[in-house]
Amino acid sequence: MTSAPVELDIEGVAAPPRSNGELVFAAPWESRTFGMAMALYDAGAFAWDDFRDALVARISAWEADPPEGECYSYYACWQGALEDVLAAAGTVSPEALTARGDELAARPAGYDHGHDHGHDHDHGHDHDHDHDH
Repeated sequence: MTSAPVELDIEGVAAPPRSNGELVFAAPWESRTFGMAMALYDAGAFAWDDFRDALVARISAWEADPPEGECYSYYACWQGALEDVLAAAGTVSPEALTARGDELAARPAGYDHGHDHGHDHDHGHDHDHDHDH
């Protein structure tokens, strides 16, 4: 099942960060989270309006009570909204999301970029080794 192409908001609370009209990602995990949501939407895993509503709710909740010492992150809200719609649809349980997050957080720094990971770093692609998400 393929979903209809989605038009991302250009303005307003749900609009992704842009520079000169192009999407802007501050770290690799942000683009991966964005891509994962778009791929799951394209596969029919959730309705776009449900995701957008969840995103607005996540952003509004953050703005109403920002966690002390935490900077606002649009893509952290995006990731939370994705988790919300997948859990609501029964695609994945909240417990499975928490367990997987804990598992990923427990991996040592550089875990994903060991020498036996299947690609050569000398082919000119750039890696940012930020594994916080």
